[in-house]
Amino acid sequence: MASLIENLISVLEQEGAEYEALLGLSMQKTPIIVKGDLPALQKITDEEQTVVNKINHLEHERSEVMKDIANVMNKDVKTLKLVNLIQMLESRPAESKKLAEVHDRLKSVVGSMQQINEQNKELIAHSLEMVEFDMNLIHAMKAAPETANYNRGAYNAGDVIGGGRSDFDAKS
Repeated sequence: MASLIENLISVLEQEGAEYEALLGLSMQKTPIIVKGDLPALQKITDEEQTVVNKINHLEHERSEVMKDIANVMNKDVKTLKLVNLIQMLESRPAESKKLAEVHDRLKSVVGSMQQINEQNKELIAHSLEMVEFDMNLIHAMKAAPETANYNRGAYNAGDVIGGGRSDFDAKS
């Protein structure tokens, strides 16, 4: 049982380190989003994907260790949570304390990640709004007003100001 707990602590520590690396990348992403530097954003996103793959692998390992611990303790793996395990290990204060520290560290890092990701999400939404605004402005600039010329039947015979002009300049 002790080796299973040690394995769990080791996996959780590795997972915590990867989450901290992911948090660092998310924090680097914020000013890049503000600047609108798409190549740098792509690079960080690729790095994030590598870290997420490592986290997924560690999460699978953690799940397997928890299954083994649940089998040894004769508990249902679906209901056995880390907090419950910490309480069950009160008779082993060193392991319980170490597990609690790792749990608290993970919880803190994941909470920080959620805040940064929410902030980045809002920045991206604002960037998309600005792009949409710019596109609408460009479209509105191309749609020129008509002149107010009417023919004998009181129909509008006005021309679009600058209507004969296109964006393509053959002379240049």
